[in-house]
Amino acid sequence: MAEQRFIIEMGMGNDLHGRDYTKAAARAIEDAIRHSSIPMFEALGLDHAQMRVQVTVGVQAPERVDCAALAKGLPRGRVEVTAVHGGLDVTNPDNGAVTVIASAAVEAFLDPALVSGR
Repeated sequence: MAEQRFIIEMGMGNDLHGRDYTKAAARAIEDAIRHSSIPMFEALGLDHAQMRVQVTVGVQAPERVDCAALAKGLPRGRVEVTAVHGGLDVTNPDNGAVTVIASAAVEAFLDPALVSGR
């Protein structure tokens, strides 16, 4: 049986002055997972390594996101990070400074047999 998604969290992050898309994406991911706790693993005796974590970040310049660095920052599971076109770049009309706004979706997947077979 295919893996089944059991959690999705959304977040938003920004970089106000550096136009750093990776920093904005990292803050969006942190926002998404900051309030999450998944007691199911301890309750069922599951190893976090059995969870696949798929992160999608949206920014205006996805080619400027260091997905490998973002993946290393997630605390659990087998992590995949993908950057796609999204988010916002907002230019200050007074000085031309650009604020980068990123959005993130953090999804977690498990083989349902791991849970139902208990």
